[in-house]
Amino acid sequence: MKLRVLGCSGGIGGNLRTTSFLLDHDVLIDAGTGVDELSLAELALIDHVFVTHSHLDHIACIPLMLDSVGFMRDRPLTVHASEETLDILKQHIFNWKIWPDFSEIPNVRQPYMRYQAMRLGETVTLGGRKITSVPANHVVPAVGYHLDSGKASLVYSGDTTNNDALWSVVNKIENLRYLLIETAFSNNEKELAILSKHLCPSMLAIELAKFKREAEIFITHLKPGELELTMREIENCAHGLYPKMLLNNQEFDF
Repeated sequence: MKLRVLGCSGGIGGNLRTTSFLLDHDVLIDAGTGVDELSLAELALIDHVFVTHSHLDHIACIPLMLDSVGFMRDRPLTVHASEETLDILKQHIFNWKIWPDFSEIPNVRQPYMRYQAMRLGETVTLGGRKITSVPANHVVPAVGYHLDSGKASLVYSGDTTNNDALWSVVNKIENLRYLLIETAFSNNEKELAILSKHLCPSMLAIELAKFKREAEIFITHLKPGELELTMREIENCAHGLYPKMLLNNQEFDF
C-alpha cells in the first residue's frame, strides 16, 4: 500500500490544502481540498472514498469530483462512511439545493455515486487491502481509519479529542508502522479545542501517554499561521516520542 498526502492542513491559503489522502491510485481517505492536487485522469481512477465525518474540510471535493469525472467512469464512485455521516451528506449536500444528487444521476440504475454504510470496527477489503473504521470523538459522528496491507499498518485518527476507545484498538495492532493524529490548535486555544472536540499539544500529550506501540507519529490538521508554534509546543510535551509534522505530498509505503 502507498498513501500519498494530498492535503493535511486545518485550513487553506497558499499551498495549504485540507485533509485528503490518496491510497494507491483508486481510493481516497477523506476528500478535502487536497483532492485538487490530482489531474482529471487521476480523479477518474478513484473508485472509493472513505469519509471520516461530514465537516466541509473533509468532504468538499466529493461533489466537484463527481461533477468533473462522473461521465468518464463506467461504474459508480462508492462513498463509505457511517450511516449517520451518509445521512448528513444526503440531507445537506446531495439534496438538489446545495448540489445535485449524484446517486440519481444520470439515473438511479447507473448513478455516478453510491453510498455504502460502515459500522464502527467494520473492515472493507479491496484487493487484499484492509480498511477498518476506528473510534473518533468529535462534535459530529466521526471515525478514523486503520489501513492494513498485511505487512504493515497505518492508523489515521480523523478529527478527534480525548479518545480512550481509539487507544484500546490501536494498542492491539501488532504491525503498526505509522500513526497520523490531529492537533488542530495551539495551547493558547485549549478552550476552543475542548469546545470543538479537537486536540491541542497538552491534550495530545495526555493521549500519547496511552499509546503502547512503537510507530512513527505524524501530526495533521494544524491550523494555518500556527504551524511552528504548535509543533514547538508538541515537542516540549510529547515525552520523547518526537512526532513530526505531516507534509503535503508525503508518501508512506507499508
